[in-house]
Amino acid sequence: MKLTGAQIVVECLKREDVKVIFGIPGGVIMPLYDALYSEHSIKHILTRHEQGAAHAADGYARATGKVGVCIATSGPGATNLVTGLANAHLDSTPLVAFTGQVPTNLIGTDAFQEVDISGITLPITKNNYVVRDVRDLASIIQEAFHIARTGRPGPVLVDLPKDIQLAQTEFKYPKSVSLNGYKPTFNGHIQQIKAAAQEIDKAKRPIIYAGGGVISSNASSELRDLVLKTNIPITTTLMGLGSFPETHPLSLGMLGMHGTPCANYAISDADLIIALGVRFDDRITGKLDEFGSKARIIHIDIDPAEVGKNVLVDIPIIGDVKKTLERLNEFILKKKETEWLKKIKDWKSKYPLKYCKNNGELKPQYIMETINEIAKDNTIIVTSVGQHQMWAAQYYQYTEPRSFISSGGLGTMGYGFPAALGAKMGCPEKTVICISGDGSFQMNQQEIATAVNNNLAVTVIIMNNGYLGMVRQWQELFYDKRYAETTLNGNPDFVKLVEAYGGTGIRVNKKQELYPALEKAISLNKFVLIDCLIPKEENVFPMVAPGAPITKMIGVE
Repeated sequence: MKLTGAQIVVECLKREDVKVIFGIPGGVIMPLYDALYSEHSIKHILTRHEQGAAHAADGYARATGKVGVCIATSGPGATNLVTGLANAHLDSTPLVAFTGQVPTNLIGTDAFQEVDISGITLPITKNNYVVRDVRDLASIIQEAFHIARTGRPGPVLVDLPKDIQLAQTEFKYPKSVSLNGYKPTFNGHIQQIKAAAQEIDKAKRPIIYAGGGVISSNASSELRDLVLKTNIPITTTLMGLGSFPETHPLSLGMLGMHGTPCANYAISDADLIIALGVRFDDRITGKLDEFGSKARIIHIDIDPAEVGKNVLVDIPIIGDVKKTLERLNEFILKKKETEWLKKIKDWKSKYPLKYCKNNGELKPQYIMETINEIAKDNTIIVTSVGQHQMWAAQYYQYTEPRSFISSGGLGTMGYGFPAALGAKMGCPEKTVICISGDGSFQMNQQEIATAVNNNLAVTVIIMNNGYLGMVRQWQELFYDKRYAETTLNGNPDFVKLVEAYGGTGIRVNKKQELYPALEKAISLNKFVLIDCLIPKEENVFPMVAPGAPITKMIGVE
């Protein structure tokens, strides 16, 4: 039986067990949408902007561990996906994007709504395809999903010319994928693993530095086994939050520019750093030549390009974090460096995270502490980018993987709200709370319609200070308070805006109003936005100035 290319795409999605896709139709992608029209096993979520579709697919993937899928038409539809693809690329999110394209005979003629989306996205996708023959379509889609989810995950784009969607061929889905030149290394070298175990046994001041790779590889259980067996303190990156319970005494919280003082002091004084699924990016290391200068470094990562890229590594291990930790845990010995743990405890006691609690003001730190109290279990926190993102990282205790979703590498304002909708679609049984700033929220606020129309019970907390807060903070600290274009004059009334879309809005002005507002929002089991008016010039501390070592933190006495 012959199928059209559009029908083949749908059949391939079913073979890949895709249940939810996000997108917007348009001219040359209409054949695919027509094929989806009668396919009831796949739920299509109509977003109000293609960027929203890409971020929603990203949030879905991050929350579930599955491949997220989004669709856009050619030209502006495809280019509106670019920011979402770049975000997924830098945060290693498995995602497959389908874009419409003009018919193959018109490619290169500057036809209506034609862009070279393959060329545009080449640097920000793990791989991409322009389908030229309908007979290749099924194998290309299978490859796209395979590449997106294996090795270091990432986004893959499949560009579908209109005539390919309409052409017919016999549908055959390949039984397996074999790609020359793409053979990720999953099992770490056993000699390197044994060498790592020996270093761990010898170390007097070891620390574990865990990143998003731990969560991507579903290695949290193995990580916990390592920590509990060795009694080694652990710090995480922003992307690694939740990989180890932050309620545990050995957890130091997040490290880096806005990390805890204890984490920054500990990794700077350590004699061994065990780096798991991390990139050693600049927000973590600060002044690079002073980062971990006393330590030998073990680095486990599935991407060989990351090992040794930013710091010299003594024991590199290329492999899947989960599989590598399984083997490493077989060789390590139980240990407890009493003096080191005492020093860690002293740092924790002397330098806790703190903020000024005066005049009953509604502080952003208090908002996160209250959310932590009300919605601690079975909850996913999703953030956009800015001060609110750092407060969410600092003042909520994450105990499970995939419970914190945020834009790390690209730092995408506007990411959080559509990503939260995707997370809710993927995990309807969980409480999903989006933390946003008034600046970030306005970048994709049109997705209120998506939330309301699909009955997505997401609670959005806007930390509203009337500024592009993080930029304003830098201007205060490093630019003599010259607030150039960071004051958000003309913000809408967010409560009325949500009500105009048919949602529920609540405004919180005072500290005592927060708890009942949060309880109400969660109990309603529908889309609710809470507009929290916070102090205009509240800052995120600690903070490491750009170019400074991470031991030199502003706001730490």
